[in-house]
Amino acid sequence: MQKSESIKNIAKALAAFQAEVKNPANTEENPFFNSKYAPLNDILNTVRPILSKHGLSVLQSPSGDGQNVTVTTLITHESGEWIESDPLTLKADKATAQGAGSAITYARRYALSAMLGISSEDDDDGNFASGNNGNANPVKAYKKSPATKTDENKTQKPDKATAAQLKKLYAMANEKGIPGEEMKGLIKLHYSKDSSKDLTKQEASDLIEKINDLLPEQ
Repeated sequence: MQKSESIKNIAKALAAFQAEVKNPANTEENPFFNSKYAPLNDILNTVRPILSKHGLSVLQSPSGDGQNVTVTTLITHESGEWIESDPLTLKADKATAQGAGSAITYARRYALSAMLGISSEDDDDGNFASGNNGNANPVKAYKKSPATKTDENKTQKPDKATAAQLKKLYAMANEKGIPGEEMKGLIKLHYSKDSSKDLTKQEASDLIEKINDLLPEQ
């Protein structure tokens, strides 16, 4: 992390900001892992008025090399003091504009939340923190802890896909390199369902077979 020679004023302003700001609501669902997060727009709409109130502003600079994207986050204060994050580098899902855009959006959301001390997603099971994040795919990195058998028996509805089926589905999709949005599209297209948790046992089995038939990602 880089910073101006003095951070007395910006530190005071950030303390006031954090005392006032509330975590944005996690309104978007990652259907792949049944978790929720706050989209970047909601985070910005939440923090900008309070940042401005305390003389703070944020600048995020993206860059890339064709395969990886890097985002640096700079917080400035009206006094001229500043704090800059270390670069956050992620590998894009695909070498396309859409793949790069998705990775940049995720990196901006993650870095901004970290720099401002707010939470913008459901707690994960520590996979990302421990480095178990596959190809640094944000969708692959965040998994909710699997339900225990006791919890499953209490909440499992008749004919719904089992926890074991969903776990296998997630693992196979990870192996094939299928990101969350594509998975959501497959579920919507073939089964008219909004989330994997809405699948029946038969639908889950069918989807597992479809994914298994896919060629490995090149």
